[in-house]
Amino acid sequence: MKRATLDVIRVYRSPIDHRRGRIRAGSLTIPCALGWGGTTRSKREGDGATPLGRFRLLGCFYRADRGPRPPTRLPQAAIRTADGWCDDPGDRRYNRPVRLPYPASHERLWREDHVYDVVLDIAWNRGPIVRGRGSAIFLHLARADLSPTEGCVVVPPRMAGRLLQRIGPDTRIEIIA
Repeated sequence: MKRATLDVIRVYRSPIDHRRGRIRAGSLTIPCALGWGGTTRSKREGDGATPLGRFRLLGCFYRADRGPRPPTRLPQAAIRTADGWCDDPGDRRYNRPVRLPYPASHERLWREDHVYDVVLDIAWNRGPIVRGRGSAIFLHLARADLSPTEGCVVVPPRMAGRLLQRIGPDTRIEIIA
């Protein structure tokens, strides 16, 4: 029997360390890390903060060479070696996927570390896209030390599958101060 997907998963910032938090997904609680700049209501490119609010989850990218398809009902696409994401506010493809090589500033989705082996696209600054409001806000896998990010929400790899099983196209992520 398939488990029903949740309407919302909530991310709570730690009152002790603004770069850490926990995710509540139904009865599941998962530690997480946030941006090194904590959380903010007025996100800007490069501030290292995780945006507060309630957002759609647009889809899941994954490294097919590093494991099976993630157990989620979100739309999925395998990451290819030439996949990137534009983070240049002056570029027409700002906060959108791009094919590499790309002339403007971008980040690679195909990484040697394992943090982008599974990536959920959080619909931050996506409709309409406002230049400079921040790009590439994802939920992805954490490093072993659960270190802070540039603004993404990250979860321990061993917990990711349990979280993904609860997420579908109607699930929202709510990031709370």
